[in-house]
Amino acid sequence: MSFDRTPEELAASIGAWATAAEAYELITVDVPAEHWIEALTAARDTLGLSYFDWLSAVDELAEGFSVAAHLAAPDATGVRHLLVRTRVPRERAALPTAVGVYAGAGWHERETHEMFGIDFPGHPHLVTLLLPDGFEGHPLRKEFVLAARVAKAWPGAKEPGESEGDGPARRKMQPAGVPDPNEWGPLKGTLPPVAERPARGARAAGAAGRT
Repeated sequence: MSFDRTPEELAASIGAWATAAEAYELITVDVPAEHWIEALTAARDTLGLSYFDWLSAVDELAEGFSVAAHLAAPDATGVRHLLVRTRVPRERAALPTAVGVYAGAGWHERETHEMFGIDFPGHPHLVTLLLPDGFEGHPLRKEFVLAARVAKAWPGAKEPGESEGDGPARRKMQPAGVPDPNEWGPLKGTLPPVAERPARGARAAGAAGRT
């Protein structure tokens, strides 16, 4: 259930520095990082969004990290939803903890901290939540290398022709985050280079010539 106010009216209820837009029946309010706690407090106290659903981030590469908190207000007629979002720089990424506004944010900030490397100053217990001790890196950053896939093939169905052994096989595509095993890992430098795929125009021209 959506609010009975426009995105602009909701943004004004959060703060003069907030902007809002609606997509897929969900209103997102964008706020500057320096107003993060102020925005969450206004969402709770002014808009009545007392239920904290989740908090996470998106790696926007050079643009930094988008951090979003999904808030809700259940009542007798349904549930109103709102997404409050901000942006932090990639270098020294940090955002004040929201635990003082929503106690439920503590678990989500711990997860976001280890998965993206975003710090949450003021968090009472910002320690590892999911990853094993000694784990290096932040798995949900886009530059993180899926090292295990160098030693173990990507799971799933085989390429056409590979299961039967009597048909042509397509060139294998590396899933996102999986490095070329000839450039990284225990087989580095020992494998033949993969032939370059022809450009789309060249493939089309070749197909036209055959017809």
